[in-house]
Amino acid sequence: MASSFLLFLLIFLSVSSFILLSESQKTSKPNRFILQLQKDPKTKLYVTNIYKRTPSQKVPFVVDLNGRLLWVTCEKSYRSSTYHAPRCRSTQCSRADSHYCHICSTRDGPGCHNNTCGVMSMNPVTGLTAMSELAQDVLSIQSTQGSNPGPMVRVPQFLFTCAPSLLLQRGLPSTVQGVAGLGHSPISLPTQLASHFGSAGFAPTFALCLAPKGVMFFGDSPYYMLPNVDITRPLSYTPLIISPQGEYYMEVKSIKINNKDVPIDTALLSINKQGVGGTKLSTINPYTILHHSIFKAVTQFFSKELSAIPQVKPVAPFGVCFNSKSFQNSRVGPGVPNIDLVLHDKHVMWRIYGANSIVEAAPGVSCLAFVDGGMKNNGASIIIGAYQMENNLVQFDMARSRLGFSSSLLFYKTSCNNFNFTAIP
Repeated sequence: MASSFLLFLLIFLSVSSFILLSESQKTSKPNRFILQLQKDPKTKLYVTNIYKRTPSQKVPFVVDLNGRLLWVTCEKSYRSSTYHAPRCRSTQCSRADSHYCHICSTRDGPGCHNNTCGVMSMNPVTGLTAMSELAQDVLSIQSTQGSNPGPMVRVPQFLFTCAPSLLLQRGLPSTVQGVAGLGHSPISLPTQLASHFGSAGFAPTFALCLAPKGVMFFGDSPYYMLPNVDITRPLSYTPLIISPQGEYYMEVKSIKINNKDVPIDTALLSINKQGVGGTKLSTINPYTILHHSIFKAVTQFFSKELSAIPQVKPVAPFGVCFNSKSFQNSRVGPGVPNIDLVLHDKHVMWRIYGANSIVEAAPGVSCLAFVDGGMKNNGASIIIGAYQMENNLVQFDMARSRLGFSSSLLFYKTSCNNFNFTAIP
């Protein structure tokens, strides 16, 4: 009799545990998300599709690492039953740091209501700005456990701006409808995801893995690429610096080529009291831009270390080019001297291999993929461009105020093209 009771008790407890586990899995919120990235071949900008509105619709956006918000054009084709424009001086306006009451003289509709919040939107390529209407609507994003796509998850009251279509007229791919900003600001995409899902253990972290068919992660690691490679394992870290404008910087102390110090004016590597100098990261600049004196020192030093390779006439916008056939190939691109960005500690370096330092600019012509930024003294001295970040995992960890970087994933027999976007049934 006692044994029968014990058997019944064990079965009851097992069934109860299974039910509780199943229910917790149903109600728990995901703590990681993904967006697929595609490189536009003409502009070399990165585009992602985000699902918005009711009914849900796929909308293409340019990804702007330092953008302050997500904006979309609403003048012609924006239709949604859940669109809402917050009123002036509302909580939403305060969150968006809006102190302007928007007035619209044309017919009411998305992007055009009176007494709503006005917020500036910007085309990050041309710098053109326009007053836009602050709005709320549903945003849906795909969850993940790190290796495959999971279910779509809704953010019901995502803040963005309805911008005039004139912002799309120059510099952006013809297919996009807006810009998705990832900067450190109150209504950027990462900030709003962290705010909405923070109670579910969502970490205020995101990561870029740029490639022609790359991926962006929101939430903490691990992240996996085929064939089952945890691409967060090789990460090194350096302090993440955030400018007053919410842009992402890191501290570069010096530059080495072929393990030798490049003689540069190190004063340019620090951010002065006017906010000028330092090293910024960007997805809008296709290639790394160097202050003229740094560019001159780097190109001359690189050419000297590669003196055995014949130079050819440069192809704009580059300053030093070579005969492509003269290079030997390796797993990490053309066999050229490594370029090391020495960071906050002399033992912490972001190494740039040939795959990220040399680009084929024309048939048979390969160039050092750095651009002369001139002598201007009104911005960063170094802007790390998208090409130098390709097939590198770059993680922005807000909670720990640190920047993680992997250097080339090609060393690990994988790449940023290798995320498995096949959903698990």
